[in-house]
Amino acid sequence: MWTFPETFDVIVIGAGHAGCEAAHASARMGACTLLLTMNLDTIAKMSCNPAIGGTAKGHIVREIDALGGIMGKVADETGIQFRMLNASKGPAVWSPRAQADKFAYQTAMKRRLEKVPNLFIKQGTTETLLVENGRIIGVGTLEGIAYHSLTVIISSGTFMRGMLHIGQTNYEGGRAGDKPSVGLSNCLEELGFRLGRLKTGTPPRIHRRSVDFSVMEEQPGDQGVRFSYDDPEGPGLRQIPCHITYTTDATKEIIRQNIHRSPLYSGKIRGVGPRYCPSIEDKVVRFADKERHQLFLEPEGLDTDEIYVNGISSSLPFDVQFAMLHTVKGLEKAEIMRPAYAIEYDYVKSGQLSISLETKLVEGLFFAGQINGTTGYEEAAGQGLIAGINAACKASGKTPFTLKRSDAYIGVMIDELISKDLDEPYRMFTSRAEYRLLLRQDNADLRLRRFGYELGLIGELQFERLQKKKTAIEQSKRELSKKFVQIEGKTASLAQLLARPEMTYDRLRSDFPSYVTDFGRETHQQIELEIKYAGYIERQENEIKKLSKIEEIIIPYNFNYTSVVGLSNEAREKLHRFTPSTLGQAARINGVSPADISILMVALKGIPHHE
Repeated sequence: MWTFPETFDVIVIGAGHAGCEAAHASARMGACTLLLTMNLDTIAKMSCNPAIGGTAKGHIVREIDALGGIMGKVADETGIQFRMLNASKGPAVWSPRAQADKFAYQTAMKRRLEKVPNLFIKQGTTETLLVENGRIIGVGTLEGIAYHSLTVIISSGTFMRGMLHIGQTNYEGGRAGDKPSVGLSNCLEELGFRLGRLKTGTPPRIHRRSVDFSVMEEQPGDQGVRFSYDDPEGPGLRQIPCHITYTTDATKEIIRQNIHRSPLYSGKIRGVGPRYCPSIEDKVVRFADKERHQLFLEPEGLDTDEIYVNGISSSLPFDVQFAMLHTVKGLEKAEIMRPAYAIEYDYVKSGQLSISLETKLVEGLFFAGQINGTTGYEEAAGQGLIAGINAACKASGKTPFTLKRSDAYIGVMIDELISKDLDEPYRMFTSRAEYRLLLRQDNADLRLRRFGYELGLIGELQFERLQKKKTAIEQSKRELSKKFVQIEGKTASLAQLLARPEMTYDRLRSDFPSYVTDFGRETHQQIELEIKYAGYIERQENEIKKLSKIEEIIIPYNFNYTSVVGLSNEAREKLHRFTPSTLGQAARINGVSPADISILMVALKGIPHHE
């Protein structure tokens, strides 16, 4: 095997959504970075729906942008329909979502990465990990090249021993049209990593000309929705609508008659699929009393006639898919361009990573994305960003960067990935965050941008803009609380008026133009939300302060839990497996009770320098 003459600081394996963010972050931080991908033409490929964001996922994309990542910027540049989901509900669950142009997104991401200093992009299939004395020193490729580095990030997506299923037909592949990665799984097992199998799927794509849109409900986009806190680089793409239709009783009957031909029910597929995003055959079985299921027809781009049929993911045989689609209103003549399929793949079981996403078994080796058991572009990208930051920190001898549950949805996700057994692919929901009123999508810059600035991912001008925004918010809140007016014979401050459910900042400015300053839409929204929800926000902040004590109690890595008298056997087993770094993490491990935590706290007090 020939050795490449240059040693890198960071090697990123895989150029999906995790790999792109990881490579971008580490290179921007000054680390000499190699992005190694099996195919240069599939960088940032959207294997499933070309959509970014959604419930809770939109929060992650805004957090990525606040920290200096690029997913939000590329989505803004290539989006063909933007929506704010849950807009009729409370602000904690408002979630931006964009339908992107599939090919424009790939092209824009590749173009951005190619312009990043310190980032070298090469085509190659990683087959082996080079490890010496428990530390990663590089990788070896199928092409016979050894690349040496100080750190390595694996972001392999669904490629590790990937197996595609269409009915009883199955074949190896990382996704339809791409070869799997077999060597990496073997190598990880030889190093002692515990692997499992997960499953995900995708619906069929159909031709636009075969759809009768006249009998469907048109779904237009929303104005003013975007992901990035920075000014867009261009005007964006033309906006187009999506459409909604429904399955029928005939759809249900065809699935029932052919359920035995689904690999999910015949035993062919052993990997666990996502409960919250079931296949259409799963929906029919699990929700037998439901008369119909909603389907969204979402275009894959402006320069293609392919349409993604969201809501009808399946692994049924092609002939069943063909018959099933033709029972849907408006799809009676649907032409399938790509069949639906399920894919099984390897992932690394929980408990083998630290909070920095560095592995516990091999120093300098990091995992990000679906290899950690997650599903979704956004969850992968969030992990990729953190892994890229920490690989760069590791290479330069700096302290790892971590986010707490009270800092970000990304912090919630990583905390759960390292401390909980996964019984299905992990997806982020707003309900997972106990501080979701603080972790809104609209204030991600106020929460996180200073971290991006300290890491070198956010520039001076961006940071100055943030500081001006913070000053305007605080100044306005003070002034509104001091200015009193007469309303309906009663005296009230402008802040009290703004706290009313029906009042908005813009309406207040219209009613009292001489007292209320125009700071721009984003700042107005922050002022309004912080005043309206002041009591709830203060309550959550107080809860964080109370719980911060156990979050700060450090557990030594080699702590001997068997020596702690009184711990339950289950707690000992789980604590040994997950090796939490703080008492707070230990408290969130399933099987570790409050009584176990109290006993452990007493035991830790006897250890010097544990705080």
